Amino acid sequence: MTHPLIDELRLPVVAAPMFLVSGPELVVAASTAGVLGAFPTPNCRTVEQLDGWLDTITRQLRDAGRRAETGAVAPWAVNLVTHRTNTRLAQDLKLVAEYQPPVVITALGSPKPVMEVVHGYGGLVIADVVNLALARKAAAAGVDGMACVSAGAGGHTGHLSPFAFISSIRSFFDGIITVGGGISDGRGIAGAIAAGADLVYMGTRFLTTDESMAVEAYKQMVVDSGTDDVMVSDRITGTDASWLRPSLVANGMDPDNLVAPAARNYDTEDAGAHKKWKDIWAAGQGLGSIRAVEPVSVVVDQLEAEYRAAVERFSALTSVATVTQAG
Repeated sequence: MTHPLIDELRLPVVAAPMFLVSGPELVVAASTAGVLGAFPTPNCRTVEQLDGWLDTITRQLRDAGRRAETGAVAPWAVNLVTHRTNTRLAQDLKLVAEYQPPVVITALGSPKPVMEVVHGYGGLVIADVVNLALARKAAAAGVDGMACVSAGAGGHTGHLSPFAFISSIRSFFDGIITVGGGISDGRGIAGAIAAGADLVYMGTRFLTTDESMAVEAYKQMVVDSGTDDVMVSDRITGTDASWLRPSLVANGMDPDNLVAPAARNYDTEDAGAHKKWKDIWAAGQGLGSIRAVEPVSVVVDQLEAEYRAAVERFSALTSVATVTQAG
């Protein structure tokens, strides 16, 4: 039995919230195409800008739903940083209560600060986790789901295999499990679902869409790069993250001889003469399957075709195995 949220989606996919990349256009395009669109609130530098984004998303999706034959579009989400250093959390949460996004994804802190507000209007809380210790804390807090950031993810990454992560969490949690890390095609989606996940986080796959806020040079670098061009290092922010080696080189940095920062810093403050995330670009290990910059609708069509083919292949293989055993 699937969760009602998954039943509202064309594909079990989340267009993952990406810093400085996901905005209203990407969220609306993703949700209109049938996958869950999301953006991180820190992409808005002011509360006023966040108010404007939320108004745009809710209005455009409402209008899209009216135009759609089914009268509905896929749900959407906002990503809130709940760490105590986020001085804007209370203001952002007030806007969340006003606009009522169906899903709120928490990151870099306990989900507890948002639970009452989001559950109060009937929304779902999904906690971003990178290890089992955080997953257990999230489960204890009563979250509806977890976004398991695994090895291979772009940006700040986890280290666990997605298969091991899913299996371990399923031993103590029966809510929604979203898994991300190097998954960028429909076959990967099918594999994750077969392994026990409910949804798949895809960031890099949507980074190169027309609707993404990434600059064109960033998109093209992802298209031109392969898995070997991605490196994991803590030398940019102080925490392990997946970076594009060509981006480091383009900014005059030696990927093999990076200097560690004095302290952890996740913002876009200067890293030497360059800005993290803005000039120094991140990507996940799944970029090798990305061949072009395309509209979100085209990407989702391709993902669905690959996913359906993978499901049919799996069904055929298991049918053969069943017949053989019966014989």
